[in-house]
Amino acid sequence: MKTMTCKQLGGACDLAFTASSFEDLVTQSKMHGMQMFQQQDAQHMEAMGKVQMLMMNPQAMQEFMDAKRAEFDALPED
Repeated sequence: MKTMTCKQLGGACDLAFTASSFEDLVTQSKMHGMQMFQQQDAQHMEAMGKVQMLMMNPQAMQEFMDAKRAEFDALPED
């Protein structure tokens, strides 16, 4: 198991997500993002806006995801 925070994944807070795979971690992060969107949390809305800008450029989004995956892969097991 490895742990990354919302901020490490491009979000706005220090909530920690723990998973055995990067894909599971992303799923947890997306669920958290949906909750924060429903609450219209200003800091998370700003972070989501930045990710949405990345999504307009598939290459930039892929580079972002590749960097986050590499960061996950480099983490020690909890």
